[in-house]
Amino acid sequence: MKSLKTNTLVLALCFSFSLMNAQYEIKPEQGYTPQIGIMVDMLEELKHRIVEDVKDLTQVETDYLFDERANSIGALIMHLAATEAYYQVETLEERKWTTEEKKFWGIAGSLGKESREKLKGKPIKYYLDLWQEVREKSLKGLKGKDDAWFAANIDEGINNHWAWFHVMEHQANHMGQIASIKNRLPE
Repeated sequence: MKSLKTNTLVLALCFSFSLMNAQYEIKPEQGYTPQIGIMVDMLEELKHRIVEDVKDLTQVETDYLFDERANSIGALIMHLAATEAYYQVETLEERKWTTEEKKFWGIAGSLGKESREKLKGKPIKYYLDLWQEVREKSLKGLKGKDDAWFAANIDEGINNHWAWFHVMEHQANHMGQIASIKNRLPE
């Protein structure tokens, strides 16, 4: 009986501790339909966490490459903005990138040798400001859509919900990569 009481107490303390330390509650963002509002809430939370993690980087830290195949944090932020810009025009505007858009975003869209060579020498604020511009346009566009649109297919087997989930998962994936790069920055 004493063991049962001890286990119950331990479980109660662990549950209480986890509730006290909960970091976030997902709720639909106001001004959006319920499903889109939930996605917007998650997109904004991830973006906020990334921005907080990188906003004070120096130029050297923004451009740092830990080996010849690595991407810099600046390039990764630009990549996040490019990915969102791509899905923004594909889903919200139902079009493809213009030649000018493809020229600007394409370097960051597919990270590699060209992005390592060209995406450097700009402060972290440059990349964060670009991402913010893209996000503001996304939020405005998503505000004008509803959950029926969100569930509608844009291609065989791909709906708008999946496209925006992909934007979100992309952020989460690169958030981990950014943290890894930050851990490898020289002292």
